[in-house]
Amino acid sequence: MANMKMEKNPMPEQDPIVRAGNFEEVALGYTPEMAIDEAKRCLNCPNPMCRTGCPVSVRIPEFIAKVAEGDFDAAYEIITSTNSLPAVCGRVCPQEKQCESKCVRGIKGESVGIGRLERFVADYHMNKADKPAPVVPESNGHKIAVVGSGPASLTCAGDLRKLGYEVTIYEAFHKTGGVLVYGIPQFRLPKEIVAAEIDNLKAIGVNFVTDAIIGKSVTVDELFDDFGYEAVFIGSGAGLPQFLKIPGENLLGVYSANELLTRVNLMKAYRDDYDTPIKHFNRVAVVGAGNVAMDASRVAKRLGAEHVYITYRRGRDELPARKEEVEHAEAEGIEFNLLNNPVSIVADENGRVKGIELVKQELGEPDEKGRRKPVPVEGSNWVLDVDTVIIAIGTSPNPLIRNTTEGLTFTRKGGIEADENGKTSREGVFAGGDAVTGAATVILAMGAGKTGAKGIDEYIKSKQ
Repeated sequence: MANMKMEKNPMPEQDPIVRAGNFEEVALGYTPEMAIDEAKRCLNCPNPMCRTGCPVSVRIPEFIAKVAEGDFDAAYEIITSTNSLPAVCGRVCPQEKQCESKCVRGIKGESVGIGRLERFVADYHMNKADKPAPVVPESNGHKIAVVGSGPASLTCAGDLRKLGYEVTIYEAFHKTGGVLVYGIPQFRLPKEIVAAEIDNLKAIGVNFVTDAIIGKSVTVDELFDDFGYEAVFIGSGAGLPQFLKIPGENLLGVYSANELLTRVNLMKAYRDDYDTPIKHFNRVAVVGAGNVAMDASRVAKRLGAEHVYITYRRGRDELPARKEEVEHAEAEGIEFNLLNNPVSIVADENGRVKGIELVKQELGEPDEKGRRKPVPVEGSNWVLDVDTVIIAIGTSPNPLIRNTTEGLTFTRKGGIEADENGKTSREGVFAGGDAVTGAATVILAMGAGKTGAKGIDEYIKSKQ
């Protein structure tokens, strides 16, 4: 009989007061005993709805059944049959909106902690001393190029390599991992974890070329004509920050969340043994309330800011960030300044930020998506004293590929147009992830990478 405990096993965490002063991982992971206990809460439904909520179709009940038996190796085999990055997904996937939202267990009580179990299994495997050598698939003689090394590209490359393709990933930065290394902070996704997942791909024969800016160092045309690739997958992400277009945005002390996070995550500005310059914050306003805004606010706190305010034009119920991220931010002392919209950034006599002018908002009628529209309250303007403003309202794809690649079509927001198989308007070119949709979640990008790999495989086979 299944264990009928209503609540999931809580995740052990660093104490909020301690962790707000360090960059160590916040969530500490389950012990084997906790994992087995949690796995036993799964009802093993005959028609598992949880799988339908997973963009990479993890065989959820099957892997959980193995965890319940204590067979963690078998659980790892099952997860990695469809998911190349389990240690990443177990940490940053919005499970509560995906697999766990479909879990029957959640109808009465809490759903099974699927993400926590995935993380446990991946970490167990990673920390094992005597791992069997990975099976390197035999080459089928076909060469595929992948642009970018974020979650969409890594997934696409892993799936293609397992089918026998010779795959080379081209990354613009000096480090592989894309948004996983430059965007997500160490305390949420340790970079050693990303490196280990990439090492797994290298071990099965995926090639990586860094410092290669497609559209600059090499064009998409050259990948086909000079390098002999038969198909190209573009997973170059959305690295171009968006701004508010309000007065004062070019003052000293205004950052995009992208710049701040890249300096801290990729260039290790928080560490004394790195020379990356970073401003010393005291009072910080973060504009936006998605996961990136939560990351930026928690980073600012860890860099020594006394007050960090999340400034958002809607209310608590409309916060786009994951519930867990919001709770972590609050526990660490981030202050929420809701129903306030910035109208200008105020300068001191030296052209530095000294405040942000806000106007209070009321929520009006729901729009076509059901979200209530914020309406400014006349005459309610006020100034919040801050020395730094971080803009975290989203990113769009870098225009470099758009400007250097013939035959592709793009959306109004600059994303590459691709169909449900990842196919673009140009023959042999596939695309997926944030380069298509604009900034979204890691797991949706991974789902798009899977789709792209399947589309490329079908395309190559159709030409034989």
